[in-house]
Amino acid sequence: MQAPGGPTEDTTGGFDQGGWVFKLWDEGVEDTLGALFSGEYDLLLGRRTYDIFAAHWPYAEGDEKPMSEAFDKAAKYVVTRGRQPLEWQSSHRLGSIADIAALKKSDGPRLIVQGSSTIYPGLIEAGLIDELILMIYPVILGSGKRLFGAGTPVDRLTMTGHTVTAKGTVIATYRPGGALPHYPAEGPIPSTSAREQDRQRRMKEGTW
Repeated sequence: MQAPGGPTEDTTGGFDQGGWVFKLWDEGVEDTLGALFSGEYDLLLGRRTYDIFAAHWPYAEGDEKPMSEAFDKAAKYVVTRGRQPLEWQSSHRLGSIADIAALKKSDGPRLIVQGSSTIYPGLIEAGLIDELILMIYPVILGSGKRLFGAGTPVDRLTMTGHTVTAKGTVIATYRPGGALPHYPAEGPIPSTSAREQDRQRRMKEGTW
């Protein structure tokens, strides 16, 4: 999910495929994006995604001006432990997942998370995601940041809707589905052969 928007958006880790969404732009996602960003909403962002947005959207012109004005109007809640200034108008600092939980209980419009890969594990673990819309493009990037990266808890998802665009992008909508069940009693019985026992031993030792 790293740097979909432009070649200089996020080159950390040596990522050199920035702007990949626009390399294979799919008009089929426009209805979904239009519905997502219609009406009133606020933004919940990780600090780096906030930095990317704050350096671009307040200065956007032309076709991007309507989105610029909408983002200016929206409250921007930034999850960060740092004390760097948040100079974009209507920006607010959140220091923890508990702060997000308190915000979610308050009155206000929808909260939309875009990008911000580092905050998903904590949101999922705390049960703070109501709906997850994944746009899965037909491309293998090979490297870069992951949506479900280190620290993401084990959890199930329940699909509530999906579509496949003419260009092959899968747009899938999920809601939380609860804990993963235990291994079923009727599942295949693991081998107890001597060779399997030896393989298990080598896995524990880190020599397999």
